[in-house]
Amino acid sequence: MAIDTTFDWGTGRRKSSVARVRIKPGTGTFRVNKKDLREYFPRADHQRECSGPLIDTELMGKFDIFVNVNGGGISGQAGAVRLGLARALVKVDETNMAELKSNGHVTRDPRMKERKKYGLRGARRAFQFSKR
Repeated sequence: MAIDTTFDWGTGRRKSSVARVRIKPGTGTFRVNKKDLREYFPRADHQRECSGPLIDTELMGKFDIFVNVNGGGISGQAGAVRLGLARALVKVDETNMAELKSNGHVTRDPRMKERKKYGLRGARRAFQFSKR
């Protein structure tokens, strides 16, 4: 008996978070790091952000989604999951691209942390100046 392991993959990144998203037709399971979506992302806005591509393409409950995400904070991880899921849905069906693009799901957020510069305390903050 052969087990069907055909997944469509999508990789999403935001800030310093990376999400690897696998989807296959199924019943609507959404697992993030082997936990349920609601357990891993307890805040409703993060849950909405992660499932946004599914809601906009009206595919909620038609795919099983498995996500491995690491790095960064919780908001960056939610953004990475959103981008990875959108990319995987485009691989499933190219006609999803128009709807996802119009809602901004396939655009990578380019904002990153600015590096620390020499002679400064941080990226831009200088050491305290004293005349004496």
